[in-house]
Amino acid sequence: IAESNSSTSKLEEELKIASRLRKFTFNELKLATRNFRPESFLGEGGFGCVFKGWIEENGTAAVKPGTGLTVAVKTLNHDGLQGHKEWLAEVNFLGDLVHQNLVKLVGYCIEDDQRLLVYEFMARGSLENHLFR
Repeated sequence: IAESNSSTSKLEEELKIASRLRKFTFNELKLATRNFRPESFLGEGGFGCVFKGWIEENGTAAVKPGTGLTVAVKTLNHDGLQGHKEWLAEVNFLGDLVHQNLVKLVGYCIEDDQRLLVYEFMARGSLENHLFR
């Protein structure tokens, strides 16, 4: 356990985290997405699967579906094309950017080998979907 904690803190040192980002535990995101169940599945990309979830407006705890803040939770596919470096770049880059035309990165999870990103949910889908469907 000490080795796991040590490697997690080394990884966190690589993060240039914007103070506005929330740090989630894996269990909080598991609860927010209702255990990553199929009904919460939104899609899949190079990074991994994306699930719909609900969290507190200003916190990290899961709330009842339809209440609080609706989020999209991206899970890193360990066998996918993107890995920790890309995850790290996304956290560091989008953690600093705030623009009306960019999806808002709400927070992240880095726990053992778990890497997740939490975005504000876009009810009408992504720009990519609208351009290339």
